Amino acid sequence: MENWETLVKKIIELMGFADYKVEAKSDEKHGSIHIYDNPNLIQENLPVIIESLNHILQMVARKNDQPPPFFDVNDYRQRRESLIAELARAAAKKVLTTKEQVSLPAMNSYERRLVHVELAVHPEVTTESVGTGKERYVIIKPLEDK
Repeated sequence: MENWETLVKKIIELMGFADYKVEAKSDEKHGSIHIYDNPNLIQENLPVIIESLNHILQMVARKNDQPPPFFDVNDYRQRRESLIAELARAAAKKVLTTKEQVSLPAMNSYERRLVHVELAVHPEVTTESVGTGKERYVIIKPLEDK
């Protein structure tokens, strides 16, 4: 099979974009894509573009018995991770101020994990995921005095 970078370039061209840059990391498991064509269209549809592109790559990887790569588009995932970490810290601060638990909005498993990891070292709060399926979310609680 050809390398992931070449395949991603073909997919982007088939999507109708001409002005782009694709970089696969040396491990070939991660990469970044920057699409410069039609910035408004890209920005409005970025989550769907990333999910769809990575779904196709997962299917190709599965067909070829290879581990799937993940490609970020226009640094969306990096910005999203920063936003979620900031949200977690702000919620923890609110928990400490009010001494009451705070529920975050529903998130996918990766985003919930980011919250748990961000607050795992926080000495005064604990986190817990509750709910099922797409409605699963994180609750941040003050640590009980022992």
